[in-house]
Amino acid sequence: MLYQFISVVGAILILIAYAANQRGRLDRRDRSYNVLNFVGSALLAWVAIVDRRVGFIALESAWALLSIPALLATTRKHPGT
Repeated sequence: MLYQFISVVGAILILIAYAANQRGRLDRRDRSYNVLNFVGSALLAWVAIVDRRVGFIALESAWALLSIPALLATTRKHPGT
């Protein structure tokens, strides 16, 4: 039950970022967008690891890792935020 809750939270975070991007409220370079993607995908990757779902481990781990460079770039551009 706990893993289901964590996976739903992860999915919601990713979907919030996606919806905000589609509506023009967040750009893919925004720190908030990248934080939502990273945390959401990291939570889903963790659940996939616990549940031993190789395909989802690959997908969510890649998603999380691909969020890191953009997150670091936004951190460097806006150190005060």
